Amino acid sequence: MSFAANTILKPISMATNGCLISHPSLFTTTKISCSNPYASIPLKPIKFPYLFSLKMKEPLYRVSVIAAYQENKNPVFFEEREKEGQQFLGDSDWGSSEIDENGDNNVELSEEAKLYVGNIPYDIDRDKLSHLFDKAGVVKMARVMYHRETKQSRGFGFVTMSTVEEAERAVEIMHRFDVKGRFLIVEKASPKGTRPERAPRSFEPSYRIYAGNLPWTMDESRLEQIFSEYGKVVKAEVVSDRETGKSRGFGFVVMSSESEMNDAIANLDGKSVDGRAILVNVAEERARRSSF
Repeated sequence: MSFAANTILKPISMATNGCLISHPSLFTTTKISCSNPYASIPLKPIKFPYLFSLKMKEPLYRVSVIAAYQENKNPVFFEEREKEGQQFLGDSDWGSSEIDENGDNNVELSEEAKLYVGNIPYDIDRDKLSHLFDKAGVVKMARVMYHRETKQSRGFGFVTMSTVEEAERAVEIMHRFDVKGRFLIVEKASPKGTRPERAPRSFEPSYRIYAGNLPWTMDESRLEQIFSEYGKVVKAEVVSDRETGKSRGFGFVVMSSESEMNDAIANLDGKSVDGRAILVNVAEERARRSSF
């Protein structure tokens, strides 16, 4: 009987005081030693329908740890997960070409107090835009338009003031307002579907020069004097801070001809003025209003 029991009863997994028995009808009080701790474990789940304990009456199921690991490494398993992820991403609607900063392109605004704001620096978000227009009154809503694909600012947006009077005041105060070297374009926004077709604009050539790294004591009269040595100065402007009135260290000069503009740039770029080497080059063309 001892020989038959040892032949039939084989260890299948490690237990605290011995080994589990694979046959339910045979029991023994003899403690069986598991001499080989590295027993081979099948790669597929193993089902033991009649493994009993003193406290369990329901069938007990055990799954091989290695089998579960193999399931996770299965390419078919990962392929199914990848399909689920693609299906989840496919639920988003990317049909629109532009959105506002919150991703909402269906916000209805009050047309009477709504303003178009163009030539916005690309790092200005809706909070900064709203703060800029606080000077004119209460800002009800500010939007900066972004490209859907790149999430980059398109350089324009909309601001809605609380009243029509405040909107008109905002146009007076903020139009051509200098923000980081860019002059805002502020005007009343046309109601949807009512914007008239514009005739092509004819632009006269502008011989505009950017002058940077100016001494802090530089004013417009002195700037004009410096550039007048190389031709007729149509306009000279030193950009100042709106609140403090102090120079921001750069300005613009408009000459009367292209040759005078080129002559001034060639002679003044890098020239030392009050110990500072000024930067002189052709000013960038002002951004034109985008159609939308």
